[in-house]
Amino acid sequence: MNGKTKGENTMSSRMLRLGAILGLVVATAVMLAAVAGAGRVDRFTIYDERTFDLENFCGVEGLTVTIARTVDIRVLVVPRGSDGVDYFLQHGAWKEVLTNGDTSLTSFALVIEKDLRVTDNGDGTVTVLILATGNATLYGEDGKAIARNPGQVLLELVFDESGAELSRRVVRESTGRSDDFCDAAVPALT
Repeated sequence: MNGKTKGENTMSSRMLRLGAILGLVVATAVMLAAVAGAGRVDRFTIYDERTFDLENFCGVEGLTVTIARTVDIRVLVVPRGSDGVDYFLQHGAWKEVLTNGDTSLTSFALVIEKDLRVTDNGDGTVTVLILATGNATLYGEDGKAIARNPGQVLLELVFDESGAELSRRVVRESTGRSDDFCDAAVPALT
């Protein structure tokens, strides 16, 4: 392993997934910010498909898994307060097919992310408190669920004025059931 426990690797994996989605949303939002006028409600969709190989999957040395990922996110941007600060609400779904040789697993997640508080820090940065809630399920080859992770996470992210993420902090860990997807996926893929 890489010095982390399997649970830390799983959390890192979840945060990377969430980070990828949030990063996609923020990058698109920054590009669209110039288009949206003050006081204007904006809606847009982000759709992305990609396939890539992930080496040392779940921290298992030598285990390479091919991941085919589809992300479909609908975003609503609404100005709030007297200064018209944009608040985001994202409804998204992502599907991943994890393949190793002849074995494939499918991970499907529905996520809702809502800005609870947006604070201009006065130094060219913005702090956003985000509630992410949803359900992630990992399915075996027979189509039956082998791991689940429903619940809510509270995150605090700091962005610079270009939309680049400067920091991320988990304010409240996931609530509800939190199966370790690595514990379920690794035996099924090896």
